[in-house]
Amino acid sequence: MKTLLSFTLCLAICGVVPSARCAAGETNTAAVLQNRLDLAVKKTFAEFAAKNLQTNQLAVTLIDLTRPAAPVQASFRGDAAIYPASVIKLFYLVATHRWIEDGKLQDTAELRRAMRDMIVESYNEATHYVLDLLTDTTSGPELPAPELDQWVYKRNTVNRYFVSVGYTHINANKKPWCEGPYGREIQASKAYQPSRNSLTTDSTARLLAEIVRGKSISKARSDEMMKLLERDPFGISADPDDQAHGFSGSAVPPGGKLWSKAGWTSETRHDAAYIELPNGGRFVAVVFTVGHSNDREIIPFMVRGLMEALR
Repeated sequence: MKTLLSFTLCLAICGVVPSARCAAGETNTAAVLQNRLDLAVKKTFAEFAAKNLQTNQLAVTLIDLTRPAAPVQASFRGDAAIYPASVIKLFYLVATHRWIEDGKLQDTAELRRAMRDMIVESYNEATHYVLDLLTDTTSGPELPAPELDQWVYKRNTVNRYFVSVGYTHINANKKPWCEGPYGREIQASKAYQPSRNSLTTDSTARLLAEIVRGKSISKARSDEMMKLLERDPFGISADPDDQAHGFSGSAVPPGGKLWSKAGWTSETRHDAAYIELPNGGRFVAVVFTVGHSNDREIIPFMVRGLMEALR
């Protein structure tokens, strides 16, 4: 009976989408997935019309990893450069593992503590320490122009690495702050553009998918990163905005699993998530929102729509 039902469903899908080779268990084509994502985005704008969610306030990228060897991607404003808040820490995590792998950083207990606190607790202070090590820079008083030039060049080390492996439309050279930068940090932001970090949902989804597929640095290092990204959306938390519950986590169905890195400021609310579904579906969903930082419903609603797109 189960086999007959699966065969019938495949016939139904293939009848609508001839390019989908269901008999081989393959995912839909990029065009089909894009159409379905567009529909999910349209439903999201309709759902939050009363809250004045605008088209320039949402960016989404979906990567279907149900067949990891043949990922399929779709996006809405996936190439829009947006301030990423703490999602930038995912890029600093990968860079740290790259530096360790290449012998440019010593793998110490203190660095491991900082990496954990940067990703699991999302501590800004831990991120400051990591970025200082990655770039051989420190915060401090203003610098004379020639010294500031050299300082900024060093701060762009992480950017140069990601450009060298094909990433575009990103800026990863700033520390995340609570109260704000001072001294040479603000001096550099005023003197050089871009003045803030920025990411696209496409670049973020690519990075997370590489980690998930064991292709970020190496399988062993990807596995280490996955351990830091693992979340329990079904656990109890007193914080409605923690990474496991306040973002994509509330959309994960019973039996599902979540790995993620969220970002949240007074301006933005973002999540980069990898979700495994009980039915075998696997996908990366990156959702960035601007101007709705206190709305806890937009991201999970969008993620539920992406789950429907996969079906």
